[in-house]
Amino acid sequence: MNSIKLFQSAKIRSVWNEEEQQWYFSVVDVVGALTDSTDPKQYLKKMRSRDSELNSKWGTICTLLKLLAPDGKMRKSQTATTKGILRIIQSIPSPKAEPFKQWLAQVGSERIEEIENPELAQTRMRELYRAKGYSDEWIARRERGIAVRDTLTDEWKKRGIKEGKEYAILTAEISKATFGITPSQHKKIKSLDHPSENLRDHMTDLELLFTALGEASTTEIAKTHDVYGMTQNVSAAQAGGKIAGDARAALEAKTGRNVVSPSNYKDLPEAEVRKLIKANANEEK
Repeated sequence: MNSIKLFQSAKIRSVWNEEEQQWYFSVVDVVGALTDSTDPKQYLKKMRSRDSELNSKWGTICTLLKLLAPDGKMRKSQTATTKGILRIIQSIPSPKAEPFKQWLAQVGSERIEEIENPELAQTRMRELYRAKGYSDEWIARRERGIAVRDTLTDEWKKRGIKEGKEYAILTAEISKATFGITPSQHKKIKSLDHPSENLRDHMTDLELLFTALGEASTTEIAKTHDVYGMTQNVSAAQAGGKIAGDARAALEAKTGRNVVSPSNYKDLPEAEVRKLIKANANEEK
């Protein structure tokens, strides 16, 4: 499970290893967060040359794992567990080192708690959305949409669909039938030009509702007709999306307004998110 964690204002890419039950963090992102270097990779090279002991153990400390790159593609990057990151931190003279150690402990404990009690993950997600300025009604629809999406992807797994490219193809088919555009075109309409910007986090209430309708319909069609393989699932996706698309067209005919909207939530106060994260950390201490 790939994720982006916030340390103060810095984004730390991370991957959760289900088998080992621990996070792997991007080494470059950590170095950038602690040093404010304009070239973390170069800083990392110099750091390793200064610390011969760290350099000799580098192969055991770091693991190459795929992370989301700035260009939106999954690329292999150097990562390390909490233990490895703590060793790397020893070679970085930074006033942020101690707060970062506390942050590592918090991130790890939160994930373990969420595995034991999944409702905690939903609660934290809800609080973060609320802190960003989303309405409770929007949050409820976003949560429902996540549940619908999870049900659909679980069904795809059973029906011979592989994660990644095939998921993206089927999602695009549902979107084209629902809205008449692909997700990438939808992002352009909303002026979402950064790969890390999640389209669904910028959808209006109606866009979320029709997205969920298209995906829920696709799930039911796939189950009813017991489809299997890419060709049959594409047909199911197109049929499911058409149900939502017909409903969207009927609403637009009645209201005279397009459901697809250029509005987004890019200007919401992210500082409030950081305040909430800090407050949650203090409550757990």
